[in-house]
Amino acid sequence: MFQKLNSCKNKKAALVLEDGTFFLGKGFGTAKKLTGEVVFSTSMVGYPEALTDPSYRGQILTLTYPLVGNYGVPPYDLKMGLPLYFESERIQTQGLIIHELCTEPYHWASTRTLDKWLLDEGIPGISGVDTRRLTKTLRTHGVMLGIIKVCEEDEELNLDSLVQEAKSIPDPNLTDLVAEVSVKEPVQYKVDGKRTVVLIDCGVKNSIIRNLLKRCINVIRVPYDTSAKDILAYNPDGVFLSNGPGDPKKCVKTIETMRELVEEKPVMGICLGAQILMLSQGGDTYKLKFGHRSQNQPALDLKTNRCYITTQNHGYAVDENCFSKTPMDCWFINANDKTVEGMRHKTKPVFAVQWHPEASPGPYDTDFLFDGFAKNMEAKQ
Repeated sequence: MFQKLNSCKNKKAALVLEDGTFFLGKGFGTAKKLTGEVVFSTSMVGYPEALTDPSYRGQILTLTYPLVGNYGVPPYDLKMGLPLYFESERIQTQGLIIHELCTEPYHWASTRTLDKWLLDEGIPGISGVDTRRLTKTLRTHGVMLGIIKVCEEDEELNLDSLVQEAKSIPDPNLTDLVAEVSVKEPVQYKVDGKRTVVLIDCGVKNSIIRNLLKRCINVIRVPYDTSAKDILAYNPDGVFLSNGPGDPKKCVKTIETMRELVEEKPVMGICLGAQILMLSQGGDTYKLKFGHRSQNQPALDLKTNRCYITTQNHGYAVDENCFSKTPMDCWFINANDKTVEGMRHKTKPVFAVQWHPEASPGPYDTDFLFDGFAKNMEAKQ
């Protein structure tokens, strides 16, 4: 049946970019003012997964698909100690920008509207925005800092003040975003498997942990700044380096740790983890103009010439010219812009990819990479 769990009140709202460009709309979620890096995703589905992805920490997310919220928000059900339908325990984005908000979702698993979810978690959202114009602006100029402001029901919007304030927005990428999303103490997930992985949590998605558990691999999730000595004390069969937000060069301790662990254990990395791995091996990274955020990015295997369709969410990339200074080979590139998408060690069971093979919500073309990691651990025994 259709659910009309709540209705949006008439709240004025605005998004103001650092160059003074502004977009007006109707507010939903929480009446609040927040700043962040304004990015866009061309994904057609998966807003529950995207909003709870820790890689979006510090960012105001724009969804280019015109109608958002039409299948509501699923329940907070747990499976193996993890939320079944979400990538973390909370919404991670600073705010949400969309064209049209659905207030009457239709889905058997829906428990509340998108508006109610953002309201419950203290997140502001704006609908009625020309997201096509906003996306073209970000593609032309690159991602920009911005302010999202949702007024109270009878509050007037002071646009001039927001435009002035937007000139001096703090850049979240200059802060330690990974520290905000990493666990503070080790967490263990046991499935009585024969192998155990230490997962360095830089902002891991729950789907990554689920993929490891599904393969009967016990997981010990540790903070991002855990030393190599403490990790090796667990006597793991392998090390997993997760995704996460922000500039990989800020993860100094993680880079130092990986420099040691590559010599000792099989390693798999994803997204930010791929960038950190390359930095630990003498490589370099840089910021992309507007990043890759979608569910249809083509990753081309340079050895087989096979192309895989992948889910991606990253604003930084590995410098394609740095491989000659490292013991790593370039494995995958993006078929669109030729940026680096994957790498593997020349002599050791160590590899990483820039995309998300765990997908969620899809596609699942490359989940075989988890199987390859498991085989590497078996061969090491």
